[in-house]
Amino acid sequence: MGRELVVQLARFGDLVQTKRLVRSLELCGSEVHLCVDRSLRGLAKLLYPHAVVHGVCAHGGGTNAGEVVLNNRAAFDTLADLKFDTVYNLNFSPLNFRLASLFAPETVRGYQSFDGQDVVSPWAGMGIRWSKERRIALNLVDFWGGYAPRPCPPEAVNPVARPGGNGIGIALAGRESRRSLPVPTLREVAKTAWNILGKPHVKLLGTATEAGAARALRKELPSEMQERTSDLTGKTDWATLIEAVQGMDLLLTPDTGIMHLAAHLGVPVAAFFLSSAWCFETGPYGKGHTVFQALQPCLPCLEHESCPYNVRCGEGFDDPMFLRFFTTRKAEHAPAGIMGLRSDLDSLGVEFISFGGEDADTRSRVALRTFVAEHLGISGPNLDSKSNISLAQRLYHERDWVVAPKEKQTPDLLTNGEYDSQQKLENI
Repeated sequence: MGRELVVQLARFGDLVQTKRLVRSLELCGSEVHLCVDRSLRGLAKLLYPHAVVHGVCAHGGGTNAGEVVLNNRAAFDTLADLKFDTVYNLNFSPLNFRLASLFAPETVRGYQSFDGQDVVSPWAGMGIRWSKERRIALNLVDFWGGYAPRPCPPEAVNPVARPGGNGIGIALAGRESRRSLPVPTLREVAKTAWNILGKPHVKLLGTATEAGAARALRKELPSEMQERTSDLTGKTDWATLIEAVQGMDLLLTPDTGIMHLAAHLGVPVAAFFLSSAWCFETGPYGKGHTVFQALQPCLPCLEHESCPYNVRCGEGFDDPMFLRFFTTRKAEHAPAGIMGLRSDLDSLGVEFISFGGEDADTRSRVALRTFVAEHLGISGPNLDSKSNISLAQRLYHERDWVVAPKEKQTPDLLTNGEYDSQQKLENI
C-alpha cells in the first residue's frame, strides 16, 4: 500500500473541492495523509475520516511569528520523516513551495522545489495556462482530481442531490461581499423559495462576520417566515454546521464553502454566481444542483481589483423577471444578464447545462473538455480536430512534446465496477 500526501493549504471550500483527488487515492488502496491549515483540521477529519490529517499554520490566526515558526517546524519534521511515495502539492504559495523542499523532487506533483528553484509540474502548468481563459476553464474538483494516477468516476465523488426534508438553508455571504446578493435581493429570493417548498423551517448560515447581515435579512422577512427562521451565524463549529446542513431540502448560497459542503452531503443547491465567481470553475459538484450565473463581458473578474462598473453584474438578479425565472426554470423567463444552469456529469467531471440565457462559450468549453479528456486518457485521440491542435499549441510547452515525466503518462480511470467493489468509503 502506497503512502500519499495531499497538501491543501487554501480555505474551507478548497478543502471540500479536494475530494475527488483524496477519494481516488483511497480507492486505489493508498494510505492518504492531508496537510491543511490548522484551523481546518477538525473539518478535514470529518470530511475525510480515513485520512491522516496534519495541521500547519498557513493563514496566521493571531499566533506570534515565533510560535508559528516553531509549530510549523515540528509539523514539517513529522512530514519529512514519513517518506511519502507521492506528494500532491496543490497551491501556488510560498509556504507550499517551502513544503515541497522537504521531499525528493521526483515525488512531488504540482508545485515543486528543485535545488531551491520553484518549479511548476506539467499538469499544474496546463491549469495555469487554461485559467487565462477563465470562461472556459475546468472545474477545480476535476483539475485537482486529474493529479491522481487513476481518477475515480465523477459520480463517485458526491451523492446525487435530493431534498431531505430538513428545510431551507441560506448562506449569507461569500468571502468577497460583491460576490453575494444584497439583503433586499436575497430576501425576495428566499421568500420565493420558501413559498415554493411549502413554508419549511429556515436556517441562516455563516460566520460571526455575517451575523449583521443575518439580522438584517430576518428583520425584512414576513412575520410568518421569521417565526420559522433560526439564525445560526457564528454559532456552529464544523460538526454542528454539518449537522445543520445535512438533509436540507435546498441551500440558497453564493459561491461559498457551505455550498461545497452541501454538495458533499447531497443537499440540492441553488447558487448565485456573480463578480469573480464563475460556476464553470467552482460550481457545486454533482448532479441535482442549479446555478444562476451573471453574464457580463467583464466576467469573471478578479476579486482583488475594484469594480469600475458598480457591480452591474448584480442587476439581473433585481430584474422583476428573475423571480419568475427562478420559479419556472423556463428559458423565456430568463432576464437579461442571467443564465440558468443545471449541474450534470460526463466522463471528465461536472458540467453545467444552460436551461435559459445564452452560453456564448459552449463550443470553446466543449473543445477544452474534449482536449483535457484526451490528455488524461479518458477518451481516445481526436487528431482531426482543428480546435484540439490549437489547444495543444497553447497548452503544451515545447518540452512537453519531448519528455514524458511520470505525471504526464496517460492514466487509467477507475471503472464504475471497480468503484462499486470498494466498500471501505461507502459512508463518506
